[in-house]
Amino acid sequence: MKLDMTGGCMPVLVLMATVLTVTGAVPVTRLGGALPDARGCHIAQFKSLSPQELQAFKRAKDALEESLLLKDCRSGSRLFLRTWDLRQLQVRERPVALEAELALTLKVLEAAADADSALVDVLDQPLHTLHHILSQLRACIQPQPTAGPRPRGRLHHWLHRLQEAPEKESPGCLEASVTFNLFRLLTRDLKCVASGDLCV
Repeated sequence: MKLDMTGGCMPVLVLMATVLTVTGAVPVTRLGGALPDARGCHIAQFKSLSPQELQAFKRAKDALEESLLLKDCRSGSRLFLRTWDLRQLQVRERPVALEAELALTLKVLEAAADADSALVDVLDQPLHTLHHILSQLRACIQPQPTAGPRPRGRLHHWLHRLQEAPEKESPGCLEASVTFNLFRLLTRDLKCVASGDLCV
């Protein structure tokens, strides 16, 4: 006796497949742990920066720290708290958080270069590198519909914090936060996003 797959069995099989997929019992295949469905997404190249690039960032950080000694920062808050760890977010949320972190970093460093001519040359290469990373990252982020659901939970809190920072913090304190966070951004947050599912 043959099973009639168009009869009572087919709905049951479809239901079982749906339940197994939703509950995670069936793994969803992703190529090399990369971000899914991201055409033209080449963020994996930033798992590690070259020694020359890191050295350029080191020189920039040293120059920024030296200039900060002349600025008054009395803010008791720290923009990038110790709890800032992209591994706490879902894989699909991490590029969104990194994009906001990069965008604010670029904005603050560009303002610092505009305000202090001594920083222009030393920040030139790092700013170029950060712009390149941001453009590659944006190619990996699927645009969200404006009417769609907004980020919730930890991601929402972090994005809100970054968005409000320029209004709540003085330029000196904002520059200090970005400067002290620079290498965490490059060697931990960027590496985590570039590693996709492999960042745990």
